[in-house]
This record gives sequence, structure tokens and C-alpha cells, in this order.
Amino acid sequence: MSGLSRHIETFGALLLAVIWISPLVFAFWAAFHTTSDAVNFNITAPWTLENFRTAWAGAPWLKYFLNTFLLVTVILIGQFIVTTLAGFAFAQVRFPGRDVVFLLVLMQLFILPEVLIVENYVMVSRLGLFDTILGVGMPYMASAFGIFLMRQAFKGVPIELHEAARVEGCGWFGILWRVYVPLARPTYLAYALVSVSTHWNNFLWPLIVTNSPETRPLTVGLSIFAAPENGVDISVISAATIMSVAPLLIAFLVFQRQFVQAFLRTGIK
Repeated sequence: MSGLSRHIETFGALLLAVIWISPLVFAFWAAFHTTSDAVNFNITAPWTLENFRTAWAGAPWLKYFLNTFLLVTVILIGQFIVTTLAGFAFAQVRFPGRDVVFLLVLMQLFILPEVLIVENYVMVSRLGLFDTILGVGMPYMASAFGIFLMRQAFKGVPIELHEAARVEGCGWFGILWRVYVPLARPTYLAYALVSVSTHWNNFLWPLIVTNSPETRPLTVGLSIFAAPENGVDISVISAATIMSVAPLLIAFLVFQRQFVQAFLRTGIK
């Protein structure tokens, strides 16, 4: 009976994997074929790169890639600074109301980002950061998930190392930088993967707060490129989609072993 159950679970997992990856497989197929051949699944149809040439000429993709790279980099740097300091404070610094404040921080996990769009829009406008990379990234720099992850990682550091660094004359920031940060590198890597993939694919907030190609990321640029008024060509749009997701796919294929090891080492203690 257990063998049958195992086979059913395996079949279910494979079925879900096929369903999940099928849109990407079709986009890859359509990107290298004409629209008629792609829709009709003509197996013998010749492959072509013309769709990529047409898509590349139809929008400032190089600028979109640069904007997206700058955006995820700015967000990640800000998150590393905020989550490191907050996670260390909640893990090792004793102050009145620490547990209450930590619970308030965790409540952010139950609030959808879309709920705060109006307030974030008002804040960014008042700061004069509308239609800027910093304005797009600022609302995401204080991450409750990141703070929780860093707190758990820092709580797992042996207290003997903390005390040894204090005996050597290190202050709070010295202990943090020399002891806690190096030991939490797998956690930083795991969190960086989640953050970069999330904000590389973020769409709604960048759509609202950007108005020009100078700050527009890939997701917004792709939606404008695929708008019906520009003409819908499934093969060209698929080529543009493949170009947009290619950096993340390549990064995963190259660093997949490090990805898996980072998440396996990042346990919640």
C-alpha cells in the first residue's frame, strides 16, 4: 500500500511540474517559430531568430535590463542593511518591548503589498522620488521576512563566539561584522535569491510609480510592448518574454547547486 501511495505522489508531482512549466515551454517554442507554426505545433517547421530581432528592435530593452538590474541591486543592498541591523537587534540586544516590537514587525507578513500602494504612492511623491529607481525600491527595503530570517540565523550563532569577540574589545558593530555576518552567509545567499527573483518579476507597483523608459523595469516594458494597440504577435511577444526571464533562468542553471545548498543550510531554529 505504501508503494502505491509513493507512486501516486510521484505521478502527482510530475503532473504538477508539467502543468507549471508548460507555459514556459510553449513560450520557448513560439519564440523560435512563426505564429502559424507555433499555434499549430508544426514539429517540422524551421527554427528562426527573426522574432528576437523584431522584439529587440521594438523597445529599449537594454535600458529596461539596466533599470531592472539597478532596481534589484538597490533593493537588495537596502534590505541587507535593514534586515541585518534589525535581525541582530531582535536576536542579541535586550531592550524593553523587544518581543512586542518583533511581533509588530511579523504582522507585516499578513499584509499584502497591494494594500499599501496608495500610502506608498503618497510617501514617494512627498519625498520627490516619483519615477525614480529609488522610489520604486524604497517600500521594499524593510522586509519582515528578511528580518525574521536574519534573526533566526543570528540566534543560531554560538554565544561563545559573541563573548570571545567582546573580550577582544569589539563593540556591537564589530561583533556583528566579524562574527555574525560571516556565519550567516548561506542565509544571505538564500534571501538574495528570493529577493532578486521577486523584484525582478514585480509588476504592479513599478507600473504605478514609473512613467518613462528611463526608470521603467522589464516587467512594465514587456506589458507595454505586448499591449494590443501595438499589435499582438504571439511569437514576437514570446521572444520578448524569453529575453526578459533569460537572466534568471541562466543564473539558476549555473548556480543551482549553490541555490539548493543555501536553502538546505538555512533552517529555522
